Amino acid sequence: MKILWVKADRLLPVENGGNIRSYHIARHLAAKHPLTFFSYYGGARDASYEAELGREFPEALCLYTGKPDASGLGKTANYLQHLLDPLPYAVSRFACPAVKAQLRRWFEERAFEVVVCDFLDAAVNFPATLSIPSVLFQHNVETEIWRRHASNGSGMMKKMAYGMEARKMQRYEMEMARSFHHVIAVSESDRRLMSAWTDPARISAVPTGVDLRQFRADLGRTAAEPLVMFVGAMDWMPNVDGVKYFCREIWPAILARVPGARFRIVGRNPLAGVQQLASDRVAVTGKVPSVVEHLREAAVVVVPLRVGGGTRLKIYEAMAMGRAVVSTTIGAEGLDVKHGNDILLADDPARFADEVATLLTHVVRRRELERAAAESAARFDWPRVGARFEEILEAQLLAERSATIGKSLAMA
Repeated sequence: MKILWVKADRLLPVENGGNIRSYHIARHLAAKHPLTFFSYYGGARDASYEAELGREFPEALCLYTGKPDASGLGKTANYLQHLLDPLPYAVSRFACPAVKAQLRRWFEERAFEVVVCDFLDAAVNFPATLSIPSVLFQHNVETEIWRRHASNGSGMMKKMAYGMEARKMQRYEMEMARSFHHVIAVSESDRRLMSAWTDPARISAVPTGVDLRQFRADLGRTAAEPLVMFVGAMDWMPNVDGVKYFCREIWPAILARVPGARFRIVGRNPLAGVQQLASDRVAVTGKVPSVVEHLREAAVVVVPLRVGGGTRLKIYEAMAMGRAVVSTTIGAEGLDVKHGNDILLADDPARFADEVATLLTHVVRRRELERAAAESAARFDWPRVGARFEEILEAQLLAERSATIGKSLAMA
């Protein structure tokens, strides 16, 4: 197969969940098929990124859009400029005439045999008529994320903005689910949600994976200190909401039972609201060289998310290292895990605190959960996940060839 992989924004460094997933699957495909990784990005020109992407994917093509990065007040102003746009802001800000022109040429020339649109935000630049088998890789059901933001957000203006974006996103996401030849979801729960918008046969689920070479369990040891940990990008709003909720509603009850406990928030780009959580019992690390070293020290990894979609790669990484995980139902949504066996799930703050405190004080129970977690995560090595993704692309190519042959026979 000659594959085109299209991604808005940078892939490297591989830090957030979506990029981790894209990187490992694209690398698997590139090892077996000619793959052009088309990455377009704005902000400052980054020659080192373009060179590094070329080393990872020899046939990579980078396009610098020149669009400025929007953050802080600039992001608010940028959002207001798009307020009347019928497209959701999370998508419209990635629209680029140069990218549209390049994709249109490739589709007109049929330069590839199958195309992967990585994330919904890249779809805004695809041509209306898809003359090449095209697969939309949906890491989340974006509509659900915006709906949950609207439900959990604070402040009337924010809730109104989130609600408006959720409505825009649903219209757009539904249209794209029907436009692409096939959609790949990252969980069965996401697949079921999107099946309400289009023929369920056009949607497949490919599970989340984990790099078992990097994240390996040492079941002969357990954490010596009562250290509770959250791992995730701290400029992603579901994570920000989650750690704030944890510190406000859950952490005091844990400290009441385990006074020596400490909470460590590990993740890049912590926003001001996250940095303000730091205290003598709460550490905010910012970006770290390797989360592996931090996970080795953790007694319990928590995922107190109230907003989100897709799947949380960080859960499988923690489990693969033999860490005990306590999560909300939303936090573990879409993962093949079982409450009470390899993970503990709690949506009530008091119950969540009780589960964490119990694991901190009962080492035997914690070791049982650690062993079961490592065994479960071992089933989701990235090569297996990549092979399933590859099968779906091959099926799309075969279907297109069969349809072409059928048309030729009908005209004969």
